[in-house]
Amino acid sequence: MFFNTATEELDSYYPIRPECQADAPMTRFKARVGKTLSPRRWNAAFTQDGHLDIAGVLRRIQRGGIHPTIKGAVWEFLLGCFDPNSTTDERNEVRERRREQYAAWKAVCQNMVPAVGSGKFITTPIVTDDGHPVEENNGGAMSNGGPMDQREFQWKLVLSQIGLDVVRTDRTLVYYEDEANQAKLWDILAVYAWVDKDIGYVQGMNDICSPMVILLEHEADAFWCFERAMRRLRENFRCTTSSMGVQSQLGTLSQIIKAIDPKLHQHLEELDGGEYLFAIRMLMVLFRREFSLVDAMYLWEVMWAMEYNPNTYALYEESREGSTSNGEANKMNNKLLKQYGKFERKNVQTGVADQRSALAVFLVASVLEKKNKQLLREAQGMDDVVQILGEITGNLDAKKALKEALKIHKKYLSKAKKP
Repeated sequence: MFFNTATEELDSYYPIRPECQADAPMTRFKARVGKTLSPRRWNAAFTQDGHLDIAGVLRRIQRGGIHPTIKGAVWEFLLGCFDPNSTTDERNEVRERRREQYAAWKAVCQNMVPAVGSGKFITTPIVTDDGHPVEENNGGAMSNGGPMDQREFQWKLVLSQIGLDVVRTDRTLVYYEDEANQAKLWDILAVYAWVDKDIGYVQGMNDICSPMVILLEHEADAFWCFERAMRRLRENFRCTTSSMGVQSQLGTLSQIIKAIDPKLHQHLEELDGGEYLFAIRMLMVLFRREFSLVDAMYLWEVMWAMEYNPNTYALYEESREGSTSNGEANKMNNKLLKQYGKFERKNVQTGVADQRSALAVFLVASVLEKKNKQLLREAQGMDDVVQILGEITGNLDAKKALKEALKIHKKYLSKAKKP
């Protein structure tokens, strides 16, 4: 029975290369009977025709995460790929339609750059900064069509950067020793960069996408799971010459610390850290660097369960079709409220509906609070702040950090209500 499993055996679902064992962060998450969502409990949550009891599933995830064998399937619901009120047949239709859509986009990309879908990937530039093909590095990577428009040029320019990032992604895992798996990650990121005309590809997206590639066998399913995750996160990756998208969340973090711990906020201001730029990485890649893969995935799924909104699927589908939803305007009753995660439920009850106030921001606040005394005592410059926060890598308990984040959220909401 999996619940007697030691942590090492949980790690065995995502084995680490022997030579990297010493450097890998320690895993703290353990599957627990009666708390972790098990395959048996997951299957029992569906009615005969496939409707999902999402309220029961959320409760279980919030208590103890998800067993590795069903993570991918559960994530698809948490991220809004599927409507829990749909039937199995309806979901199969949606999945089929999405796979066809992905194949069509991939074919467009492959037509421009035959390396897409070839099982190989590109790590050297195939176009120059002024838009000419790099012949010696082409090697059949790029079809020689007519002149490129700006969108195609920008896309081709970023493909080698994606390749370099893919090589660096989760390199300690046995999974990525297989070049076919690296190519799968590269293909998904390359297609996403083509489809998302506004933002394209930005470093860090590889860290978000990698777990989806590992968990979902079918490439198209992994793409759509990543696409849904990016709906939540993409504004963080929006960069202009004057600003980074993540700055709005950093601004919220600043407000939170100022409200709940004015002394620490004042100290950081005096150190010229009042913009909280030291927290960029934590927010951009959702603590991927601070935790082992197992712990990071546990952290994400509990966060997504806590932030779950039953209207997400409808809102995503309608935004794709360009219509609006009045889902949130539905009269709230207790039964409906139970279909929300506990963090989102609090937001609905208090009328807060701001993406900048995502649970991840409160999680960073909980890390700062954990290091509060040390920061006040030892930090005499921003280098000290970065070093002190760097010490949390591999030493942070995701469960405790989430618990603290919820406490801070509650405290912040009560302070924000006061005139």
